[in-house]
Amino acid sequence: MATHVLRGIGDVVSYIDSRTRISGRAGWIWWLALGGLFLDAFSNSALSAGLGPMTRDLDLSAGQIALLTSMASWVALVFNPIGGWLADRFGRVGPLLVAKVLALAGAFIAAFAPTFELVVAGRFFVGAAYGIDFAIAMALLAEFTPAKFRSRINTWQGIWYTAVSSNLILAIGFCKMNVGDSIWRWAVGAAGVVALLLFIGQATKLVESPSWYARKGRLDDAARSMTKIYGETFQAAPEGDRVPLEGVATKGIGNVALIFRGIYLPRTILASTVQMGQSLQYFAVGWYLPIISIAIFGEGDFVLATVGTLVFNLFGIVGGFASPIIARKLGLRRASAIGFSLVFVMLVVLGLFFDTMPLWLAFIVPSLFILFHSGGPGANGKSLSTLSFRSELRATANGFIGAIGSLGAALGLVVFPILKEDLGLGPTFLILSAVPFIAAIVCWVIKWEPSRADFNPDAEPEAPQFRDADIVR
Repeated sequence: MATHVLRGIGDVVSYIDSRTRISGRAGWIWWLALGGLFLDAFSNSALSAGLGPMTRDLDLSAGQIALLTSMASWVALVFNPIGGWLADRFGRVGPLLVAKVLALAGAFIAAFAPTFELVVAGRFFVGAAYGIDFAIAMALLAEFTPAKFRSRINTWQGIWYTAVSSNLILAIGFCKMNVGDSIWRWAVGAAGVVALLLFIGQATKLVESPSWYARKGRLDDAARSMTKIYGETFQAAPEGDRVPLEGVATKGIGNVALIFRGIYLPRTILASTVQMGQSLQYFAVGWYLPIISIAIFGEGDFVLATVGTLVFNLFGIVGGFASPIIARKLGLRRASAIGFSLVFVMLVVLGLFFDTMPLWLAFIVPSLFILFHSGGPGANGKSLSTLSFRSELRATANGFIGAIGSLGAALGLVVFPILKEDLGLGPTFLILSAVPFIAAIVCWVIKWEPSRADFNPDAEPEAPQFRDADIVR
């Protein structure tokens, strides 16, 4: 078997891009990274279906509910950039494993918490895990995905809705087990089991990213990683034959400044807008689908309302797993622009006619909202940030833009119940329709597309901002 000689980051990127499929150890790594995103969604939505029983179980006030439901998102806002910095400074694998330990701790504390305060403490750890994991897992996915399959990164959106739907199915099962108002404890505990299984799988199968090693000038380590991953022999070229690294970002979290300069500024604005917009509209509407379902079907039957929410989320699964195909056909930017535009229409229809539309239409419109969201912008904010920046900036950029998404999520979780209580569902939907409307305009104006097969940020010509000696080596 021939030996592959690595002279620099270009050789690493070229080999990965030449792969005709994602299989073997690389396939394990790819799906285990997605598994982490399943855990993030599973942990994040663990309280959603059981929110009513938990409110009764702990006798929560409206303010306590708002704090509890948004806690993980507020914490993730802080830990998104921390996770990105850790991954770009120390590598991808270590912080991913730390995130699973935090998720396990958070699930254990919350599931057995006798008081509201301890549940909040558990959700703090869940938020920290969510913030660290998402920034890094998306970067890892990008670094193991050949250029021709880049749109497949959007698969994470289908995984998200699969996790949420799994929670809803478990909630129905726990209800049938007659666990009473402790349904939410069982759901949170199940998230701990998932975290433990993923920790074992990732600790066993993950290999450090060769692209990250190469960008750090550690070609010998990159060669060892690629040998483990692809089952072929790789070795680093002699020092004199190596392609020198120029303009490598080395300032850790200070590298965030680079994504606001030169060619990266419009990319950052676009990715941040999509991420903020999709987070706001999902967590202000999608996360509260159980409440919307109760408004449609009535409060008398927990199982019926949960089944209604499950059907809504099945539309999310369809849209989420279709989003790679949509992105490949339209591009991430156009798919986001069209998705936001259609979501805007759905929210306006809900706002104007929710109280008067027939039952079947009141069911169809939220379903279409989820479909258009998941097939378009739902996946694309993180995919845009993941694919627009080179390896040593990728997780840092994901962390910063992920923090913006977490801010949107936290605001959505807080704003929806307040507006609903003060104004009712109809006016709330109308107010929230401004979010996809503005986001759609930004997507139509900024014409940047990183998902095309002929583009790879690690092979991109050096950008002007990388020649600033105050920021980079």
